[in-house]
Amino acid sequence: MPRTFRPDAVLVQAVIAGALSFSHLHDLADAAGQHGWKAWAYPISVDLLLVAAWRRMHTAADRGPAWVWFVIALAASLGANIATAGMLDLDDVPPWLRILVAGWPALAFLGGTLLAHTTGTTADTEPTPTAQPLTAPAPVSEPVPAVTVERDPGPAPDPAPELPPVPAPAPEPVPAPAPVAVPAVAVPPALLDHARKVADTHHATTGNRIDTATLRTRLGIPAPLADAITAQLA
Repeated sequence: MPRTFRPDAVLVQAVIAGALSFSHLHDLADAAGQHGWKAWAYPISVDLLLVAAWRRMHTAADRGPAWVWFVIALAASLGANIATAGMLDLDDVPPWLRILVAGWPALAFLGGTLLAHTTGTTADTEPTPTAQPLTAPAPVSEPVPAVTVERDPGPAPDPAPELPPVPAPAPEPVPAPAPVAVPAVAVPPALLDHARKVADTHHATTGNRIDTATLRTRLGIPAPLADAITAQLA
């Protein structure tokens, strides 16, 4: 059955807007010194950049660059519409507008190249998930009932005879601590005060009393002098 053609109001409006914008871009390019076929190439360039940016916005994950070039092409088309509506004297185009019109092809080429060749994840190039191979389920084995065999316990063994308790050994006497010998090395009072501060800091930090080896390392003194200081700090 043949399909009947139904005009779409949006499509008709797009055709009218495109034709008017195409004509305005041509007139502006011709007034800026781009005569002949060059004037007709400018509206084609603007419309192609506009369509490329619109397609990129619908397919790219990052729509920021596409939005930038879409706004640039839309500004060029809208600016031509306003300039040719009596806002600008087309017989005396200012130099800055001639510079913009002359530089538009390079700008449009840059935008089209970036839109067409920018790498990125798009909706059309998303990787399709690979199908996982189906594995057959492992056969379920039925539980085998356990068979219990009753055995004759036989005669009960005779209880072991009770042994007399072993007496506990007497505690050994603890030897009395040997008296600390009086150090034979004279310790300067200033060094003793400094050693006492180091010992107090060590005790506050670690919770233990400082030993001779640590005190000797901290003060950098010989072993006899460290022994004498430790004896006085005890």
